[in-house]
Amino acid sequence: MTSFSEFGLSKPILAAIAREKHTTATPIQAEAIPQLLKGRDLLGIAQTGTGKTAAFALPILQHLAKDRRRLNARECRVLVLAPTRELALQVRERFDAYGAAQGLTTGLVIGGVAFGKQRAMLNRGADIVVATPGRLIDMVDKGALKLSGVEHFVLDEVDQMLDLGFIHAIRAIAAKLPEKRQNIFFSATMPPAIAKLAGSLLNNPARVEIAGAKPLKIDQSVMFVEKPAKPSALIDIVKKQDFARGLVFTRTKHGADKLVRKLNAAGAPAHAIHGNRSQGQREKALNAFRSGKTRILVATDIAARGIDVRDVTHVVNYDLPNTPETYTHRIGRTGRAGATGIAVSFCSGEERPYLRAIEKLTRQPMAVIGDKPADTTRPANENRRPASGEGKPPRRKKKPTDRRAPDAAGKKGESHGEGRPDRVRRRRHRGAAGRKLSRQAG
Repeated sequence: MTSFSEFGLSKPILAAIAREKHTTATPIQAEAIPQLLKGRDLLGIAQTGTGKTAAFALPILQHLAKDRRRLNARECRVLVLAPTRELALQVRERFDAYGAAQGLTTGLVIGGVAFGKQRAMLNRGADIVVATPGRLIDMVDKGALKLSGVEHFVLDEVDQMLDLGFIHAIRAIAAKLPEKRQNIFFSATMPPAIAKLAGSLLNNPARVEIAGAKPLKIDQSVMFVEKPAKPSALIDIVKKQDFARGLVFTRTKHGADKLVRKLNAAGAPAHAIHGNRSQGQREKALNAFRSGKTRILVATDIAARGIDVRDVTHVVNYDLPNTPETYTHRIGRTGRAGATGIAVSFCSGEERPYLRAIEKLTRQPMAVIGDKPADTTRPANENRRPASGEGKPPRRKKKPTDRRAPDAAGKKGESHGEGRPDRVRRRRHRGAAGRKLSRQAG
């Protein structure tokens, strides 16, 4: 294990690390911090809950401490982009905690907050700005922030930013940065789109990759529960003694609000956090959860990577996600910093394909709580209706007939099958006579 004192960090930073009760560096920190202290660009790949924020925040603070300078108006020295407001808030808090004794200024630029207030903050300049891409673009376009003084550029959770459609915003922001800067990319996965983006923005980067498809020390299990029975199953879980603090994930915003009402009615106080909540409501819910005023936070996937709360004992997948990677991000909210966590997933009949995809990614079947359905290995289209004739004995094949089009001479027996031309001529004759009578009557 690597001690933080081995990195040569300043005494104020080491004191802040001790206050935060960090003892030894995590694997991603042990490999990334020395490279970043040398000033190299870095591409870091690691799952959530592995200490990535400290891996880039500590060396950046060390650089700022060694090179103090006066800030210009509407400029910053460090720019960190995060995909969600919650994650941006947490990153800013980590910078404040680790750099408390350095007198550095940090700014937060996110949606849901009054534009004028943020503009006033930036007008004085800030050592560190943590932002979401959309609001940052607004600030830059309106002249509230200039990026020409950025020395360290961090993209956190790059894969989620691409999932949310921020690729064009990222490229637009990068185009306004000075050519000489340190670039730091962190991502949980490395699809081709991220590799391409990294190749265009990073300069001879050090690559640090921490293996492991799933978070460690998490007891994962599944309950086969149909949708109407899910609320009562959840209430049973949250009322157990070992449920100290838990995150419950739903697929929709409406579903999150509806579930909170049911939990509150059952005497299990809960708050919801999702995209339809104002920034004030989201912060209130997160603070109540963090302080222990409420034990249950019901969230959509917008919070899957934006919530870093200690001592989360349970994650409940009330609705299974339709992508297995989202599952790993969700359950990564528990079992952090060496603690043991519990992840319980509810699975209805229509969600079984999602469960199989998750088990394929994690390479192990989940333990089953309660009764197991008779057949959990049916194909993804198990609920489809049988096609017409499916399951019936095959029909007898009719003897093929000659249905070739008539030739130019109209030979008898070749137009519509043997013996049919006479009947066709009679029908045509009756039809012509009927039309003639009709014209006469009109």
